[in-house]
Amino acid sequence: MNTTAIDEKAVAELESKYDSEMRFRPMANIALKTVTFLLIALSVFHYYTAGFGLLREATHRGLHLAFVLALIFLVFAFSKKAQTQEKSSWHHPLGLPLYDWIFAILAAVSALYIPYVFDDLAFRIGNPDTMDVVMGSILIVLLLEATRRSMGWPLPIIASIFLLYALFGPHFPGLLKHAGNSWSQVVNHQYLTSQGVYGIAVGVVATYVFHFVLFGVLATRIGLGQLFLDVASSVAGRYAGGPAKVSVFGSAMFGMLSGSSVANAVTVGSLTIPAMIRVGYPRHFAGAVEAAASTGGQITPPIMGAAAFLMIEFLALPYSTIVLAAVFPAFMHFFGVFWQVHFEAKRTGLRGLTPEELPNVRESFKKRWPTLIPLILLVGTLMSGFTPYVSAFAGITSCIIVGLTTGEKKNTPFGLGIMAALHIALAIVISGQLQDYGIMLFLAGAIALVAALKMLDLPSRFTRDELIDAFSTGAKYALAVGAAAGTVGLVIGVVTLTGVGFKVSYIVNSSSAALAEFFLTVLPAWLISKQALTLLCALFMTGLVCIIMGCGIPTTANYIIMVTIAAPALVQMGVEPIVAHFFVFYYGVLADITPPVALAAYASAGMANSDPFKTGNTAFRLGLGKALVPFVFVFSPALLLVTKGFTWGDFAVVFTACICSILLLAAALSRYLLTEMKGWERALAIVAALIMVAPGVKMLLIGALVAMPILVSQWFAARRLRVA
Repeated sequence: MNTTAIDEKAVAELESKYDSEMRFRPMANIALKTVTFLLIALSVFHYYTAGFGLLREATHRGLHLAFVLALIFLVFAFSKKAQTQEKSSWHHPLGLPLYDWIFAILAAVSALYIPYVFDDLAFRIGNPDTMDVVMGSILIVLLLEATRRSMGWPLPIIASIFLLYALFGPHFPGLLKHAGNSWSQVVNHQYLTSQGVYGIAVGVVATYVFHFVLFGVLATRIGLGQLFLDVASSVAGRYAGGPAKVSVFGSAMFGMLSGSSVANAVTVGSLTIPAMIRVGYPRHFAGAVEAAASTGGQITPPIMGAAAFLMIEFLALPYSTIVLAAVFPAFMHFFGVFWQVHFEAKRTGLRGLTPEELPNVRESFKKRWPTLIPLILLVGTLMSGFTPYVSAFAGITSCIIVGLTTGEKKNTPFGLGIMAALHIALAIVISGQLQDYGIMLFLAGAIALVAALKMLDLPSRFTRDELIDAFSTGAKYALAVGAAAGTVGLVIGVVTLTGVGFKVSYIVNSSSAALAEFFLTVLPAWLISKQALTLLCALFMTGLVCIIMGCGIPTTANYIIMVTIAAPALVQMGVEPIVAHFFVFYYGVLADITPPVALAAYASAGMANSDPFKTGNTAFRLGLGKALVPFVFVFSPALLLVTKGFTWGDFAVVFTACICSILLLAAALSRYLLTEMKGWERALAIVAALIMVAPGVKMLLIGALVAMPILVSQWFAARRLRVA
């Protein structure tokens, strides 16, 4: 039996059950058609602008926000009790509450007020009239409510606290005290300028993130995710503890498409968790493996998560640079999870999958090789210097071509020829800088050819209705992150309005220096310098705050807040901006497997029917490589490949140190290397691992000397077992 066949309906049910961002309410027929039309319109708008060119900044962001907020009030119910389908009446038009229709209209009108009602915005900033304040107030309140519905309470509460801070600054103590602002001043900054709601966060979601979410949905629908899982099963499934290794490889490959920890966990976990339990893994461990591996989806190139696209704007770097920087840290994460899984399987004697349980990867490639074309095209255009939204346009178009011209069970020479011709035409259009007429001719020709194919009844991977559903689903998946971006814009607006970011940086720097002074009184002077110890303390403080913040808010929002508040403190200490951003990004992602609110771990625990807290703790242990690696690339930036002063010699040293350190740490945590480890061996392995991650060849060699007794002891113990 093939254990890697994705059941899309089952996956959708699991996402709805475990991810609040996917918990859409049931609708009556007319309401469903209305909302589906709006969702498709939102996807078509972003697809069109990606190809034909973005609109004026305020117009583009305003349209995006109007669509997103209005749809959230129609798609997400006010509460769980309201999550029921009602009959149409005067107070429930089309089966939806009247107040939700009113909220949706008000949200759309207030979002479009800025770009469409007046053109003299430059003259209104700093001097808003009554209508400006009213419209801005409506948008802020409805934005907070939309975020609460789609993501829960934590992020709206944080944003509300920041708004209160902006209003009541004189009442705060010490350094946090400021002159305060009137509500009119707050609305002016948040609503009329590009420093608040219409700021960088909404801009990135409207310009980049939405397109890649849509690409991920389409790529999965045409069968690329299934191909990845088949390859992962074929590569790793037959070895000891095979299903867990399939989980690691499958989550790494599938994560390239999804960019979401929970979506990754429920899709891959729906297949791998039952298989892990079947071969003998404890339920909590099976759930933890999938959760730990799935959190890698947001850090795995080429798509990664929404935060990666925000780095483009914050750092003013091309996306290809971000992708290159992410390659080896992502590898280290999966490397650490893999070896803990392997050691656990060897220690407990777990089997791999039988040939009957494995897919035929040759047959899978034969059927699904065309599904690789969109991903190759996407990566190729990204690395060639095209903007991310142009690359996404190419990838989405390629998915549509492959889905409509090739079949899941068989491919015809005529269909493959049409697919090749359309891709050649697409490449010509893209290389011509996407001129409007070229795109129009290409799309017109593509539509005509697809219509001809349908008349000939050639096989396809999805029907027209399934393509429409994919566009609708892609828009649904992007709603919550769109609301979160707007709400985080409120936080950024308060930071820029009050200057609290500089104050927080000063607090972090002074606190770190004080802690370093304290530790230097008890540590030998030769062990670490004051500057390095101060930075280490700042990193611990920043990482802890990232994890605490991430317990209640999504990774993207966590990243934006921490980049605004904490990253400047690290930059002031001499850390390169890209390194500081990656540090807070990684620790924000780590929150998905950090109890008490570990979303990916809880989703996996639900599928494994295990204790959520125990699953979360185990997932955190499995993901410790992700917690260790950020400290490594702060002190040894060569691991990111794109930092200043990079040399391959430095990279070789830090890469070797990372590999050895993670391997020793995995063995210590799993209590197994070549055989079962003794207590002293585990303790010494942890010490050696921590020494090795310190920068420099000297520390690597000292760590190797510390680890030598472990290796000798394990070799002799393994030899005695073989003889016995």
